[in-house]
Amino acid sequence: MKTLATAALLCGLSLPASAGTPFSVMLDWFVNPDHGPIIIAKQRGYFAEVGLDVEIIAPADPSDPPKMAAAGKVDLGLSYQPQLYLQHKEGLPVIRVGSLIDSPLYCIMVDADGPIKKLADLKGRRIGFSVPGIEEALMHRMLRSNGVEPDEVESINVNFALTSALAAGKVDAVGGAFRNFELHQMEMVGRKGKCFFPEQHGVPAYEELIYETAADRKDFTSIKAFLAATARAAEEIAKDPEGTWDAFKGYAAELDDQLNHGAWFDTHAKFSARPMAFDKQGYEAFGAYLADIGMIDMVPPLEAISRDLDQE
Repeated sequence: MKTLATAALLCGLSLPASAGTPFSVMLDWFVNPDHGPIIIAKQRGYFAEVGLDVEIIAPADPSDPPKMAAAGKVDLGLSYQPQLYLQHKEGLPVIRVGSLIDSPLYCIMVDADGPIKKLADLKGRRIGFSVPGIEEALMHRMLRSNGVEPDEVESINVNFALTSALAAGKVDAVGGAFRNFELHQMEMVGRKGKCFFPEQHGVPAYEELIYETAADRKDFTSIKAFLAATARAAEEIAKDPEGTWDAFKGYAAELDDQLNHGAWFDTHAKFSARPMAFDKQGYEAFGAYLADIGMIDMVPPLEAISRDLDQE
């Protein structure tokens, strides 16, 4: 039934097959397993079947996709739900139209064989981080929910060298690790990592990766077709992770390595099965959380930051 429903949706949203409508999506970073449904839809011709000629663009800077989407330079830009509220606060005219990964990947990671067994053990310890702002806010809420004030730890900017800093003992934990990647990196250097998840330590659940488009966009036909194709791809990945891994790694030679292989099998269950679905209560709760911690002044109206394509 699910397969038939997806097929019906695809047929209903298909553009003229001869059109090959140009469509561009800018990723949040270089191609990796987080982008599985996009790559599988491209590799297996699902975009072509709905009449789209999709260009997949890796940005020179991860801050570029929302800006490019806002300017109409790309149809979709990948971003993160926590960043969406800050983008709105800064006046960037983008809206969320779908999700790629609908649950958090962020974690605070420690050496599983080290002295940190629970977050409360971080009092008086050193925590490495890469990006100030949202990542620090997540970490601070997680610490406070375990009886540790942020000023009771030493925060050290490790410049994206999260795994190496932890493995070398330069820090006792790292915030901003992705549970589907850094744990595998620890294994690759002969260590075992342990993750503490924000959704289990005081932070409302949120969507890790979302699709954004220009706030003044009027026609969403091609976006709906794109999202329907990625829903089909996510369904195929869920049914056949091994076979779709073969298709994914065939997209580019550099994808076929130990890290991406491990990450693929930690990521595939997190892909949005219904990328057009919109969790209004979840968005309101996370907005309230950001307002509560002072990251935004007030919770924006949902219609100011999103378009519920699932109801159109």
